[in-house]
Amino acid sequence: MATLYSKVKLLDHPVHPMLVAFPITFFTTTLVAFVVYAITSDITWFQIGYWSNIAGVVSALVAAVPGIIDWAAGIPNRSPAKRVGLAHMVLNLCVVAIFTLNAVLQNAARNEVMPPAAVPIVLSGLGVILLMVAGYLGWSLVQTHHVGVDLTREQQRLEPHEVAPNPSQR
Repeated sequence: MATLYSKVKLLDHPVHPMLVAFPITFFTTTLVAFVVYAITSDITWFQIGYWSNIAGVVSALVAAVPGIIDWAAGIPNRSPAKRVGLAHMVLNLCVVAIFTLNAVLQNAARNEVMPPAAVPIVLSGLGVILLMVAGYLGWSLVQTHHVGVDLTREQQRLEPHEVAPNPSQR
């Protein structure tokens, strides 16, 4: 089995999984706050949604740095995990793009007395749905491909061997 490991660690633990909780929480809070704003018309909830959106984008970009390094340097090329990691990364970049667009649009509306709620709810909802799919792929990197997991020798012996295609057989 190819060694799949994290290159960015803190106290021997992968950093990327430590950081992803922040954008997940902020993006989910964004959606919930905009929904509550739509229901209550309380502008405080719009502001919570707006600032959660900003915090989500910033924290997602921070979490992306060790994730990209781990993908590029810690997962062997042509392995199934490399393809899953690429899909995970692309989906997360789409999520960041959606929430960035949402932040830009809501920034223009946040000083209105009653900013519209439909667009922030639709964009946040779409972003959270894509985030869940990306999260599923990210977890499969850990669960199925054991990226960042230290296996004992016995566990390694029991692992099915991932075989990368032979480059000479293309």
